[in-house]
Amino acid sequence: MEALHKPVAIAFAIFVLLTVIMHFFGYTDYIGSDNDDVMRLVEVRDLLGGQGWFDMTQYRLGMAEGTQMHWSRLVDLPIAGLILFFSAFFGQTLAEAAALFVWPLLTAVPILYGLALGARSLGGVVASTMGLVAAFLFVMGGSRFHPGSIDHTNVQLGIMAVIAACLVSPWQSPRAFAMAGFGAALAVAIGVETTPHVAVACILVALLWAWHGETMRASAGAFALVVALSLSGFFFLTVPPGHYSVVVCDALSTGFYALGVVGSGGLFLAVSLASRQSFAIRLASLGAVGAATGALALLIAPACLSNPLANLDPLLVTMWLNNVTEAQSVWSQFAIEPWTSAIFYAVPLLAMMVCAARVLRRERAQSHLVLFALIFVSYAITLIQVRGAVFANMLSFIPLAALVADLRDQARADPKNVRKGVLFAGAALASIPFVWGLAGLGLMRGYEAAIGRESDAVAVAEEPVCTDGTAMLPLSREPAGVVAAASNLGAPILRFTDHRVLSAPYHRNQAGMLAELQAGMAPPAAAETILRKAGVTLVAFCKSDPQVKNMSEAEPAGLYAHLGNGKIPGFLEPIPATMAKPLQIFRLR
Repeated sequence: MEALHKPVAIAFAIFVLLTVIMHFFGYTDYIGSDNDDVMRLVEVRDLLGGQGWFDMTQYRLGMAEGTQMHWSRLVDLPIAGLILFFSAFFGQTLAEAAALFVWPLLTAVPILYGLALGARSLGGVVASTMGLVAAFLFVMGGSRFHPGSIDHTNVQLGIMAVIAACLVSPWQSPRAFAMAGFGAALAVAIGVETTPHVAVACILVALLWAWHGETMRASAGAFALVVALSLSGFFFLTVPPGHYSVVVCDALSTGFYALGVVGSGGLFLAVSLASRQSFAIRLASLGAVGAATGALALLIAPACLSNPLANLDPLLVTMWLNNVTEAQSVWSQFAIEPWTSAIFYAVPLLAMMVCAARVLRRERAQSHLVLFALIFVSYAITLIQVRGAVFANMLSFIPLAALVADLRDQARADPKNVRKGVLFAGAALASIPFVWGLAGLGLMRGYEAAIGRESDAVAVAEEPVCTDGTAMLPLSREPAGVVAAASNLGAPILRFTDHRVLSAPYHRNQAGMLAELQAGMAPPAAAETILRKAGVTLVAFCKSDPQVKNMSEAEPAGLYAHLGNGKIPGFLEPIPATMAKPLQIFRLR
């Protein structure tokens, strides 16, 4: 570990330097363009403004009662701390900008360490260098580590990189497994997106103990004990006492807490009592722990065994979820942009093939089995929702870095062998998702040229901006009220104004999102009734917004279609200064 400090520090320094140059050369805003980044800033502002630690209600989102958010204060806390620190030197805007610049860079550190350490465990110093290079390219090219990216994905990626590195460590030390256990508990506390990864990590530790027995007693016991203790700490730290009996499926609650503590506690008990017993007895004890955990899941949280978005209203699925890029399946992604598909799916598939081949040849078989399982669960998620691709690609760099290092050594040992040199270069290039994307784009353009069709991948003119501070300025000058606007405008409205907004793209705000969708698609007379019932005082209309376009096409007689054609119903009073702007604002008379 100590040997990695210097190379990681150098890689991080270069990463920061290049980020500074790129960021300020093309600076537009200090917050990321993703809705989650903006909403996280709003949430942190509320915390700094005096909202309670346990109070996760976004009072300015949705209907009159607000919306209970499912995010964790564990990510709000360091960002808020950085803002407070920089507030000692700057005003609010500069303090926020400085904090939002620093935080995403810091989250790259565990990626650099995790991938370098994991590759080192598989292939030594050269593989560690290859892993560090891959990690550098990953954080440099990944938008989640750019300034302003403050949603929790970057934190989750760092946690998973550390867990993978700890589980493939050749020495299998209790310290490494304890760190993996802490990471597993932290991942669940931050967000349930990584719950499948955490479940697989726990199963892997249990199976390693069942196979090795006494030699894995200290490590497996440390993992299980730390999971139970850490999860308990995070539960009582972030869940308000009044919600101890509440089970939700999209955040840490009694459901995940009980399952985690029972599962890890049962594993710790099995490790303590059966480590010296036969393999059959150890396996049977794991079966008992699994059966008890499964029965508890069916008893207290049966709904959490299904997709948490399965109960969405069909209108929300059609007009919102089906149009979220990161929620697309492999088939939808291929149908929409086939040339980009290889970016998401090629590298993990190659990595799993490498892991399988290593296992069959008994080359560091246990470590490659662990990595295969972790990549496989990420890949399975990616086939359902493309958001899993970033985890699958990241974890793939560990076995691929070891492969590239081995091929490099073979090529250097026999420099006259062209075949070995080509294999080394080909493997290095094939391990980079961006290369697959370029190849796919080249094939697409070649195919379209061959059939005489102009490429769809050419640049298009940029649409007018409706979500920046300039566009929101007229809206911010209106007396505080309730705004109806497309969901993509929701978080920016909360950021730049004091208004409450009906809609923002968060599944817990179904009532507010449905009210906005129904109003936008209803004929003007019916739309007025819906808007007044929801207490709306202002309508913010962005004709270029994709959701507005879809709603207008679906309902040509609807309110948004009327506004898009310049037909303003009598119950709306236009604000003249905004009529020639991308974001048009109307008051309800």
